[in-house]
Amino acid sequence: MPDRSAIVKAYDIRGVVGEQLDSEVVRDIGAAFADLLVSSGPSPTPQTMITGHDMRDSSPGLAAAFAQGVTNRGLDVISIGLASTDMLYFGSGWLDLPGAMFTASHNPARYNGIKLCRAGATPVGQDSGLEQIRLALQRGIQPGPGGGVVTERNILADYARYLRSLVDLSEIRPLRVVVDAGNGMGGYTVPAVVEGLPLQVIPLYFELDGSFPHHEANPLDPANLVDLQATVREEGADLGLALDGDADRCVAIDERGEVVSPSAITALVATRELATEPGATVIYNLITSQAVPEIVAEHGGLPVRTRVGHSFIKQRMAETGAIFGGEHSAHYYFRSFWRADSGLLAALHVLAALGEQQRPVSALMADFSRYAASGEINSTVADQQGSMEAVRERFAARDAVEFDELDGLTVRCPDGSWFNLRPSNTEPLLRLNVEARDTTAVEALRDEVLALVRGSSTATPGGRR
Repeated sequence: MPDRSAIVKAYDIRGVVGEQLDSEVVRDIGAAFADLLVSSGPSPTPQTMITGHDMRDSSPGLAAAFAQGVTNRGLDVISIGLASTDMLYFGSGWLDLPGAMFTASHNPARYNGIKLCRAGATPVGQDSGLEQIRLALQRGIQPGPGGGVVTERNILADYARYLRSLVDLSEIRPLRVVVDAGNGMGGYTVPAVVEGLPLQVIPLYFELDGSFPHHEANPLDPANLVDLQATVREEGADLGLALDGDADRCVAIDERGEVVSPSAITALVATRELATEPGATVIYNLITSQAVPEIVAEHGGLPVRTRVGHSFIKQRMAETGAIFGGEHSAHYYFRSFWRADSGLLAALHVLAALGEQQRPVSALMADFSRYAASGEINSTVADQQGSMEAVRERFAARDAVEFDELDGLTVRCPDGSWFNLRPSNTEPLLRLNVEARDTTAVEALRDEVLALVRGSSTATPGGRR
């Protein structure tokens, strides 16, 4: 019998529908999550939770099965139906209830999954509940007393109204914006959020379709941006925006059709948030451009560096009271949004900054872009630790090189260039990010590290992500 608990990952639950993920296991996960809430929740114990789901064919049925497991434990469920992940987080924060979002984000159509949170959109990760759920699946789920009920509630208008209340776009100049929803949940949420704003939205792939007929809804893969880039140039648009499948991540394209670095967007949004609270803390992860902490400090903020991953960002935001956090993976976190990530909220900040002045996006973002970067490069290796040690030994022989191991291995060179090499938690991959003063320096450092990582016959390129 296959191990059903293998679908429980470090940050969420994810697997192939019909093979790893079906109604039976999801019903048990619902019961296990309800048990977790009852055993470890605040007093009084939450009696209600909310669920939402994306547009994948399997999502409504899985959400219903999960609700059966929850109500079997005597807890009630509010179903908000179709939702983006940040809309589910909004519901969790606004209603102060635990939540479950059914989505596999940018993964292909055959996948699905569950993102869990406690009341106030507080994430549930491996160390904060997922491990208990995994163990419960291994032990087996016993029948409960029943008695819970499911009700339905549409919160789309409330979500849209709340986002618009956080960023004022009423006085910006009119803008033409191409939005590629990738047949994901952005096609549902974007029209509601932009209604009444001085924006002409040119939609690409707004039809909800979990088979992703045009391209995968993963904006970090350059192949998935080709249509958006071409449309921005053809339409003479001011800006392009690409959302992932559950619309919690957003990548921007400038008026020339060039990708805007997520680190530059992090720096831009940070300066806007710091203008409302001088001296506040801003969180950034360790593969974000060095320009981010420099710009945060120059604007009077306190930059704090973290590991990669939303649970680490949100934890440090809670510990420090940070006003904002950004990751180079195009996730952006806001204290005003219960420390949760919202691609659309970040996009509203970019639109506001653009519309408040007359320069094009390329000129605006040049203020926040200081260095060249490689992007993330994956290599499949048989021995992650051995490959990392080979890199460490090579650079340890040089003068004035600094190391840290906050997340993998980060190496800083005397000329200001740096790289981070870290292992994947779920695959036999090493992920490399390089930054330097110019493209030539990036390529030289990148090639040197990759030669070491891929030097053995068992190491092969793993592609970019």
